[in-house]
Amino acid sequence: MIEPVALEDFFITFFSAALIILAGASYALLFAWSKVNPNNRIKIAAYGSYAVLIASVAELTRAAHFHGYWLVISVVMVIGYFFAPIGIWHLCVKTHAATDLITTTEEK
Repeated sequence: MIEPVALEDFFITFFSAALIILAGASYALLFAWSKVNPNNRIKIAAYGSYAVLIASVAELTRAAHFHGYWLVISVVMVIGYFFAPIGIWHLCVKTHAATDLITTTEEK
């Protein structure tokens, strides 16, 4: 049987889970922005967001008392959050890099 999170850890669990979502979205957006606008400050901010994500996952793991396969799921989640924006960026670049699509305007 799965044991619920202790009441004193409930709010920590709730807010760390919410911070995982916000930090993951922030990392993805800043990563994409750093690719569109090559600026080291944006890239550093993206990796800073990822560091917040790692800290949030560590806090969630501690507060929820993850052990065994739940700990493995946490590690896989952190790895997935790192590589997903990179893979999505490469997919978007390869999808939109078609050279045979040329838009012209007709003058009448």
